[in-house]
Amino acid sequence: MALSLARLAKMITVNMHEAKTRLSELVKAVEERDEVVVLCRDGHEVAEIRRRSKRRRVRDLNPEPRFRVEFSRGYKPAEPLSEDEWPEDLR
Repeated sequence: MALSLARLAKMITVNMHEAKTRLSELVKAVEERDEVVVLCRDGHEVAEIRRRSKRRRVRDLNPEPRFRVEFSRGYKPAEPLSEDEWPEDLR
């Protein structure tokens, strides 16, 4: 119970119009005071703005050199298979 009261003390609830008007101020409250901003539309909670707990590590999308594939000269991977290259049960 104490934890939820503490969380409520750090929560700001605003409607969409007010959030658009005060966005910079609300983000500053999230950054500096670790507040949670709850956005409401027609009196119903629809979204939250909260501090990110931990920044994700950026993934390295470069190909791993040890998995490099080299095709033999003259091989064309888009060329259809000949009849004898198909497995027996699929001919």
